[in-house]
Amino acid sequence: MQNSATSPADAPPTGTGGPLDRFFRITERGSTYGREIRGGFATFFTMAYILVLNPIILSSAKDKFGEQLDAGQLATVTALVAAVMTVIMGVGGNLPLALAAGLGINAVVAFQVAPLMGWDDAMGLIVLEGLLICVLVVTGLREAVMHAIPQPLKQAISVGIGLFIAFIGFVDAGFVTRIPDAANTTVPVQLGTGALTGWPMLVFCLGVLLTIVLLARKVKGAILISIVTMTVVAVIVNELADIKSWGLTSPSLPDKPFAAPDFALLGNFDLFGSFGQVSVLTVVLLVFTLVLSDFFDTMGTVVGVTAEAGLLDERGQVPGLGRVLLIDGAAAVAGGAASSSSATTYIESAAGVGEGARTGFANLITGGLFALALFLAPVLTIVPLQAAAPALVAVGFLMMTQVRHIDWDRYDVAVPAFLTIVVMPFTYSITNGIGAGFIAYVVIKACLGKAREVHWLLWGTAVLFLVYFAIDPLEQLLGIK
Repeated sequence: MQNSATSPADAPPTGTGGPLDRFFRITERGSTYGREIRGGFATFFTMAYILVLNPIILSSAKDKFGEQLDAGQLATVTALVAAVMTVIMGVGGNLPLALAAGLGINAVVAFQVAPLMGWDDAMGLIVLEGLLICVLVVTGLREAVMHAIPQPLKQAISVGIGLFIAFIGFVDAGFVTRIPDAANTTVPVQLGTGALTGWPMLVFCLGVLLTIVLLARKVKGAILISIVTMTVVAVIVNELADIKSWGLTSPSLPDKPFAAPDFALLGNFDLFGSFGQVSVLTVVLLVFTLVLSDFFDTMGTVVGVTAEAGLLDERGQVPGLGRVLLIDGAAAVAGGAASSSSATTYIESAAGVGEGARTGFANLITGGLFALALFLAPVLTIVPLQAAAPALVAVGFLMMTQVRHIDWDRYDVAVPAFLTIVVMPFTYSITNGIGAGFIAYVVIKACLGKAREVHWLLWGTAVLFLVYFAIDPLEQLLGIK
């Protein structure tokens, strides 16, 4: 047990294994090179699914002009940003926290931001979001923003995004489809085409079952194992059966498994181009949504993983938190500049901690493996949606578990949390869910005579969302249209 006067973060360096040991404080934190290496591998294999899912999510969406991003190029930049920022976090933050494109955030970019503007404009917003996070960290405003949002709403946002991601998985796989208007029914969606048919659907269903069984058995790398296994099954099925279409990605083996990385997407962003595509208010709300999704998820992940590693100081604080958050903000900037969406700290880093990782040395291993993945784009892009979509369902479940922390007996927080959760998937919009929750929270508190309990930042944000929802009648009223 640590002496209360000397935490792992504050104790003087005592490592005797050479300069590398002393720099990363491996011996001091009770770790070994073997544990760090195993931890680095474990973290990579539990989060490497993002190399498949991020290209699928981003490439499946069209921007305002009907353009789509290339899946192979997306695989390259996803691996590149993950490799570089994970190593930087290891060296600069000296914590076993790996980074890659954030799942909730890339859903916002693909399905909420891109349809309103060009891809370069959307990625410019990601860069702006990352810069804003860096400013919040440097100025110390992160505490003010943290305290402005009630904890139940933070948890509800995570749950809502989880349901939204799961819904996307069901839709992408064809498990859920839209009922044509000609059907004269009030039911908007249905199971498959009225029933589940075809080999691709069987691959998806088996993938969901395999993923949940592996998660239930707490198998490390469960999501990645499921994706790889079902991709192999899909390749075999594709060779033996006559299948008309798998959707966007067909599981056909490439002629060459390796290829030189395609960096064509690097630098394809327009920092202020979004202002020429949508209103300033819309830009502000979109950036706010991105910041909210990124900033608070990072805070929870950093504290949770560091606590599990036993690295919190005697005051319960993360060692070097300012540096860690600054690097995370820089990762968002890097993700936008590379067109891979915002990169953020991954909760899957806990897998590496479970294998014994306690320092940033583990990140050198994880980052190195992501670098190797740069040359595997042809292999990564053969994964069909039916093999990858079960991971979205699984991640949705993991994010949904936050619902247990919400006090459902307190209606002043439970109702706004409920609206936040359900509006996201039902309107296919993360922004709408956050706005509905914030407005409901402010209104209920005011009606209960508890207006003073609401932070002024939340009041201002709720007003912005109110204008956002009423933008069409307001534009008509002002004669803008």
